Amino acid sequence: MATSLEQLRRCHFAVDLGAARTRVYVKGVGIVVDQPSVAAVNTRNGALIAVGELAERMTGRTPGHIRVVRPVSGGTVVDIEMAQRMLRHLLGEEMRRTLRRKPRLRAAACTPHDADPLAQRATVETLLGLGARRVELVDTLIAAAVGCGLPVERAEATMIMVCGAAATQVAVLSLGSIVNAERIPVGGEAIDHAIVQHLRQAHSLVLPSQSVRPLQLALSDDGLTPNGPASTEIHGRDVATGLARSVRVDTAAVRKAVQAPLTAVLDGLYRVLRECPPDLVADLADRGIMMVGGSALLPGLDQMLREATGMPAHIAEQPELCAVQGLGAMLEGRIEPLILDPLGA
Repeated sequence: MATSLEQLRRCHFAVDLGAARTRVYVKGVGIVVDQPSVAAVNTRNGALIAVGELAERMTGRTPGHIRVVRPVSGGTVVDIEMAQRMLRHLLGEEMRRTLRRKPRLRAAACTPHDADPLAQRATVETLLGLGARRVELVDTLIAAAVGCGLPVERAEATMIMVCGAAATQVAVLSLGSIVNAERIPVGGEAIDHAIVQHLRQAHSLVLPSQSVRPLQLALSDDGLTPNGPASTEIHGRDVATGLARSVRVDTAAVRKAVQAPLTAVLDGLYRVLRECPPDLVADLADRGIMMVGGSALLPGLDQMLREATGMPAHIAEQPELCAVQGLGAMLEGRIEPLILDPLGA
């Protein structure tokens, strides 16, 4: 990590390309972009019509010649050209002009844990297209742990869970490195899909695409726990008639519907703990799990983790910004490198 930190301090800006949102940190300025990873394109001439929040509001509301696309899926760039165009418009002409003045412009970016070489290359190519001469890649788990203030450089265990839109990443860290980690292909979108399917099958109700996230309509107060409200009213479209309709939904049934994806997350967490040395697991019994990412705010998820593992579970302050804030801390030199010098004879 020492070499990486020295290289990161030479970078001028950092990008966290997430499936749900894109965030950009500029050295000496701070976070300059925090927008949905969405773009709207005119299919007739290929023109980019909107990006970010405006494009997201267009989802499900566009005529046939306008297509809303997401160039990032699961933290991996799936459409390099569209991702470059989206980033250019999100940054704006003035900020791009400022970055172009930097000699030998360098960039940093988050990549999911165990991302394959093709996924890493796609991220690098995206930022090279913005004018960067060199791109440094940082594991999202390390960046998020630094961003939420975990003492990753110490000889003691810390556990982080990055709850993303398309995947959940779990890791145990010690001495500035990942001891054991796992990437589970289940995130907030899978939980949303489980609720949509339940409402369609049990109530013949179709929800608008933007009514599901982040589940406040179906789960509130204590959320996943039985202490929440017994029922809640949800508005949607009837499958048979196509007319608007409201139904009162039993929240216990909703909780049962989301158990399948949540069980997959718990299984991944158990696997990480089983493969860790006992001394590190003993540290975690007191320190617990730090939850970051937008899906960490799912009501009741932290309490469910406490009951399932017997360990404390904490939600970071501003959990959705931890990864980009961690990158920013590395760029600004606020993290001291861990140097393990060999002992003399």
